[in-house]
Amino acid sequence: METSPTCILVMGVSGSGKSHIGRGLANKLGCHFIDGDDHHSANNIAKMSRGEPLSDDDRKDWLLILSGLYRDHYHRGEPVIIGCSALKKRYRDVLRQGAPKLKILYLHGSRETLLERLVSRASHFFHGEHMLDSQLKALEVPEASEAMQIDIRCTPEEIVESFIAYLRKSP
Repeated sequence: METSPTCILVMGVSGSGKSHIGRGLANKLGCHFIDGDDHHSANNIAKMSRGEPLSDDDRKDWLLILSGLYRDHYHRGEPVIIGCSALKKRYRDVLRQGAPKLKILYLHGSRETLLERLVSRASHFFHGEHMLDSQLKALEVPEASEAMQIDIRCTPEEIVESFIAYLRKSP
């Protein structure tokens, strides 16, 4: 799999399409996809289900688990993609502890587009305008040197193909 680094992070606020795009990339690149949401503690899920934003302390163990998953795959030489909000640079730094060659795809969109997507997926534990606003407020947008940024108005196919092209060009 020459176009894929060992570890990829698909990041963005809730509703940006991390899971959908992450699975699409994994299928195209022939590697494993892990949805970060599947590794939240029961307490974190309950808190978000009540409409309460997570604190840095709430996220600490979750980020360490995801970093460990990167580390496990990295040491086995198995490529992996993880979908995770990774809102702050220090969260991404924790993830990099497990994946020193981490490549990042940042999915961004307008508040209106994100809210529309959230409203349409009522089965997810993360919901509500307040929760989206808390993530947008906490978001530290990665610099161009840290991540490739793609607008979520592009089709999933365009996003996947653009990121694969980016991977082919990056060291």
